[in-house]
Amino acid sequence: MAQVKTENIPASAPGAGSSGKGGVGALLLETLRGNIRQYGMLVALALIVVLFQIWTDGTLLKPLNITNLIQQNGYILILAIGMMIVIIAGHIDLSVGSLAAFVGAASAVMMVKHDMPWPLALVIALLIGAVAGAWQGFWIAYVGIPSFIVTLAGMLLFRGGTQILLQGQSVAPFPKGFQEISSGFLPEVGPYTDYHNLTLLLGLCVLVVAVLQEIRGRRQAASYGLELLPMGFFLAKLAAIAAAVVAFTLLLASYHGVPIVLLILGALLVAFGYVMRNSVLGRHTYAIGGNEPAARLSGVKSKRIVFLAFVNMGVLAALAGMVFAARLNAGTPQAGINFELEAIAAAFIGGASASGGVGTVLGAIIGGLVLGVLNNGMSLVGIGTDYQQVIKGLVLLAAVGFDVYNKRKAGS
Repeated sequence: MAQVKTENIPASAPGAGSSGKGGVGALLLETLRGNIRQYGMLVALALIVVLFQIWTDGTLLKPLNITNLIQQNGYILILAIGMMIVIIAGHIDLSVGSLAAFVGAASAVMMVKHDMPWPLALVIALLIGAVAGAWQGFWIAYVGIPSFIVTLAGMLLFRGGTQILLQGQSVAPFPKGFQEISSGFLPEVGPYTDYHNLTLLLGLCVLVVAVLQEIRGRRQAASYGLELLPMGFFLAKLAAIAAAVVAFTLLLASYHGVPIVLLILGALLVAFGYVMRNSVLGRHTYAIGGNEPAARLSGVKSKRIVFLAFVNMGVLAALAGMVFAARLNAGTPQAGINFELEAIAAAFIGGASASGGVGTVLGAIIGGLVLGVLNNGMSLVGIGTDYQQVIKGLVLLAAVGFDVYNKRKAGS
């Protein structure tokens, strides 16, 4: 029997609802329910931004503060991407903060004490992260030791290794090129204007790609006979995306332009988003997190997937450690403390499920931004760090409770 696309059914036709408004409203409500994790946190982020923008008399969204917000939270967002993938696979990693500190310390020793060129030190540091992730992934995937235990041991091991490498002292300073990873910006090009020209061009490219991606997704959904948002709502969604991209671009372009760390985050978001959505590896990761015995019976090599998830987490932890070290311009023994808690919180706030099999890379970024905006906004209005911890704990509890509530509601 031929399928009928919902966008071709008039609102007043039989089966479209008791009324035009009812049919459209029901479809919109169903769409929101189907994407409640993604849209819910996005709406929460928007509300938090509006609240602190008013509370700080407009300071939150000033170009300088937006740039600081990106640079201050870049390493946590990098960790959140890797942590989201590990949680989707049904595991956890408590060692990422200590591993980030260890890699930062190793980078400092290589560049400062042994005068190694920073690009070579960068590559070696990423390899160290990959080896550390492979070490932990081996015990978890192939030996069968729970990830909580293995990564707890790794947290102690890498923290001790950091102290040994640095001998309890900070090592600094780093070469200028290495510092640019965290504090640098895209260069100025073209004629002088009131805005950063390269940032405007990059923003235009992002806008075109985002709109084309939405249109492509709608056409694919139509080709499969899936329900589509009414054209009016779809156009409103495109307008909202365009407005957000244009506003963000103008904010950055009115200061120094796009920070280098934002380019790194953008590349990671695109790459890992594609892998998790469109590749066999991504689909298998969701499968083993949702139901590992069933996935194994279906031919999924679950041990290999888990092993690769921890190798990837090790590489991203190494990258985050170098971004943090570049921002401090030093390798310090106290680096990385509580980074793992921030990354785990960002993943769960961004829609990860405690039982695995659920979550998106974009959700990890949104969750990290929720925490970052909360930290920044509360600091701007003078809320003490003690109360900040209480508020962030309540936000995390609410996010996980929301996930549990949705699962129980779906089960009933």
